[in-house]
Order: sequence, then C-alpha cells, then structure tokens
Amino acid sequence: MTLLDQLAVFGAGIAAGCINTIVGSGTLITFPVLLALGYPPVTANVSNTVGLVPGGLSGVVGYRRELAGQRDRLLRLGAASLIGGAIGAILLLKLPAEAFKAIVPVLIVIALVLVVVQPRLARWVKKRREADGAAPEHGGLLLWVAVLASGVYGGYFGAAQGVLLIGLLGVFVHDELQRLNAVKNFLALLVNFLSALIFVFIADVAWQVVALIAVGSIIGGQLGATVGRRMPPTVLRGVIVVVGIVAIVRLLTT
Repeated sequence: MTLLDQLAVFGAGIAAGCINTIVGSGTLITFPVLLALGYPPVTANVSNTVGLVPGGLSGVVGYRRELAGQRDRLLRLGAASLIGGAIGAILLLKLPAEAFKAIVPVLIVIALVLVVVQPRLARWVKKRREADGAAPEHGGLLLWVAVLASGVYGGYFGAAQGVLLIGLLGVFVHDELQRLNAVKNFLALLVNFLSALIFVFIADVAWQVVALIAVGSIIGGQLGATVGRRMPPTVLRGVIVVVGIVAIVRLLTT
C-alpha cells in the first residue's frame, strides 16, 4: 500500500471505531475502503473483522460504568453471541467466495435500512419500554435466540449488527438505554473476537490492514464513548448510507 492508502485505511479505522461505539455500523466505512484498494471481498471482510476487535474492546472499556451490575445478563446473552458468531464465521469460510459477493450486497441493503430507520426504531423502543415496565430482566428465551441469530449475521459480515442488537435489547429488556448500549457493545465485541480468532488460524488475513484498522479503531472507540456522542446523528447516518451504496456498487461491478 502507498502512504495515501495507509492513511485512508487508518482514517477509516478511526471512523469505524467511533461509529461502532455509538451506532454499530463501522464495517460500512472500512469494508468499502478495502474494496476500493483492490482487496478481494472475503479477505477484506476477514481483515476488517480482525482489525476492529481492539476498537470494540476500546468501546467496551469506554462504557464500563454502564456495564456495572449486568454480569448475569452479559453471561446469558454472551453465550448466544458466541455461538452465533462461530456459526457465522464458519459459514463465511465454508461458502464459496461467489456466494459472499452475492449475499453481502443484500446484507448491506438491510444494514442501510436499519441505519436509516434507527431513529424511528429508537422512538418505538422507548414507547414500548415506557408502556411495559414488566419486561424480563434478561429478555427471555426469545431474546436469547434473536441474539444468537444476530451473532450469525455478525460473524458472517457484521455491518449494523449493533443497530440490530440495540433494537432487540430495547424491546425485550427493561433498562436504561445507555446500559443497553453498553451491553450491545459487549455482545458485538464477543462476536467479532470469536470470528477474528477463527479467521486468524484459518483465513487469509491482510495483516498490514489489520494493524492500521486496529490502531485507528482504538482511537475511534474512545472518541465514540466521549466526543462521538455529540456528532449530529443525521450527518452520521448520511455518511454511512453513502459509503454503503459505494460498497454495493463496488461489489456488483467487480
């Protein structure tokens, strides 16, 4: 990579780390950048997943206060995320690369829709939580299965996994939204970590990309837990949508 390419990947890592902590769509920033630099789609996805793990950890640390007192919830739902993440990662490696190129544009469209409707989803979740103060502390079996399914999605690709998780948690668990956002960050980290662990030993990883995204996402994770909360949400969603569309076009034309 040229110096300009390295700066582009590093900057994308910062943006992704920040966005993942706040919303959960950082892959829609880094993945298109790697495609634009000529990396094969599966290699780009694998390297992106490995590189974003440190940023996910940074975001979890930034929300450590909100995680206090949620040990049982994290253990229950964390098990579902780990199982789902393992299944998704194995599917990514076992299915043909052509299948990934065919499936991911659809997943990106789903992710973009989730990002666009996130404000409405948040309002609906708030009304639901206010109307139903008797939601189970851990969300029940239905939430566990839904978190497992989101883990499969996250292990396979992962864009907007955080949006999906915060929507599920908000509907099924009665708690403060910031505490649920902390749980979302933790569950997404588990999925990415386990997927990355599998990829490191089995898949083709571009380690220079991993290093640049890792350092950038660590910085971005801290920004997302502090300054990032002040970013205009409309601008943030607009950027994500534009970048996501670029990724779809790139996948369909390569």
